[in-house]
Amino acid sequence: MRNAALVLGIIAGIIGMMVGFAGYGYSTAVEQFGEIEGLAEQVDHVTQLRIFAVLSPMLAIAGGAMARSRALWGGVLLLASAAGMYVGFGFNVFTLFPICFAGLAGVLAIAAGKPDEPKAHF
Repeated sequence: MRNAALVLGIIAGIIGMMVGFAGYGYSTAVEQFGEIEGLAEQVDHVTQLRIFAVLSPMLAIAGGAMARSRALWGGVLLLASAAGMYVGFGFNVFTLFPICFAGLAGVLAIAAGKPDEPKAHF
């Protein structure tokens, strides 16, 4: 389960980075070039979107990397990443996979209560 959490977390982070780049770039482009009525309008909370665009994929990659050695910490980071992507971007066709992958990886990492090595987290 730890290996599955590692792989799913890193995949969620990479896909989340693509969504984050697009969201951050869109908000910056609209800020730089101005709004186009009906085509390109600025998002409501620009700072919130930019923070979650950077932080959420970073948490997913870090949580996935930690899932093998520290499953509880990695699982918490993965679940925080899934929540951050949901708050920052909502649940749509572009965020479907990173949110689901990070959430599943977080649940798998936390559920790995009896690890292969003698360091159990509960």
